[in-house]
Amino acid sequence: MGDSRRNIPTPPASRSRLLSGRATKILERSPSAPGFWRSPVRGVRFTAVLGLVLLVGITVLFVTGLLSYAAYNPDLNPVNDKTPDKGLLGFYLFDWPTGPHWLYRLTQGVHVTLGIVLVPVLLAKLWSVVPRLFVLPPARSVGHALERISLLLLVGGALFEFVTGLLNIQLEYLFPGSFYPLHFYGAWVFFAAFLAHAGLRAPQAVRVLRSGALSGSVEGDVLQSPAPGPATLSRRGALAVVGAGSLVLLVTSAGRSFDGPLRRLAALTPHGAAEPGSGPNGFQINKTAAAVGVTTVDAGEGWLLTVSGPAGDLRFTRAQLLALDQYSAALPIACVEGWSTADQWWRGVRLSHLAALAGYPHRPPGVLVESLQRSGPFRRAALRDNQVRDPRSLLALQVNGEDLTPDHGYPARIIVPAAPGVLNTKWVSRLTFGEL
Repeated sequence: MGDSRRNIPTPPASRSRLLSGRATKILERSPSAPGFWRSPVRGVRFTAVLGLVLLVGITVLFVTGLLSYAAYNPDLNPVNDKTPDKGLLGFYLFDWPTGPHWLYRLTQGVHVTLGIVLVPVLLAKLWSVVPRLFVLPPARSVGHALERISLLLLVGGALFEFVTGLLNIQLEYLFPGSFYPLHFYGAWVFFAAFLAHAGLRAPQAVRVLRSGALSGSVEGDVLQSPAPGPATLSRRGALAVVGAGSLVLLVTSAGRSFDGPLRRLAALTPHGAAEPGSGPNGFQINKTAAAVGVTTVDAGEGWLLTVSGPAGDLRFTRAQLLALDQYSAALPIACVEGWSTADQWWRGVRLSHLAALAGYPHRPPGVLVESLQRSGPFRRAALRDNQVRDPRSLLALQVNGEDLTPDHGYPARIIVPAAPGVLNTKWVSRLTFGEL
């Protein structure tokens, strides 16, 4: 005979307890369970150290980012400004100066290199607080809900800004749309959330760090595991690993802002370890003539430069430009991706002289520069009057004693002290002087 007990149905109460028990076990193994995160490294002191490093570093990043925005002369619409409908976010406090001539090389080099160096710190900070992202219920009150939303904007904004910035450095434009508006608007969203978070947490972080040793515990530490696993690394060791990661990134990226042996160490950047060539024109470029569609037909013997102003349209061959007074200036090229060159000796015609020929003999205004290139966001660029007036601002025809090569802008290019590389337009075809 069979066992009749197999046919006895489970009482509803027992079935309910069984389901409840299974649900409890699932919750205990879910990321929202206090015992799920067992690393003994986590704790408010560890997080506070990383947070204070980011507080200083991200503030410097934001300030240097605003300086980079200012260097593009964004009020010269719509030519230079690539951030439409920016409203009050696009405030502009001052005209970008032409001195010192290495100014943009410094500010943008710091901006990009520091962003790379902070990547391990940011990842470690996110790792240290990840248990708090899974806390249930997701919102206990309106205030708590607003705090969680600000954290979402903070984490999402940080990842967006760092990822798009790193992709731009690597010249990998995998994101939809233009880098300029995406990074600009993302920066404001991220920094607003960052300021709110810093205002709430920075005083607490300082108090925590003053309260005792890094390895100690803090009463009510919401980040410390209630059932930590065996220690494989101390908190000091974990911070040392993060610091070592940042140091490696510094060594393998900062050299692209220099020439010589340091540049050969910059293995992680496209404008780093690769040799740009030899000879007078053997220094870094961003895009070749072929990449932007400039051919030998465009820039060959039939090339003419058109200079426009109150005097009308004047046209010059390259030989006629070489017959004008020539001046030299030692200036670097510095690009938004953070790379730069050492000072190169440029020789050509002063922009102020060309402005005088165009009909502005006394106080030259700004100039609209147009290029032969067929692709890219800066086929046209505008320079301010202070940039045109600087005696080091040239329509360069030669560099380091030789004619420009096609990749360096032959037959003529702009070179202006302290200006971003994209405003030092290559393959110039027209200069229009006037109020912009």
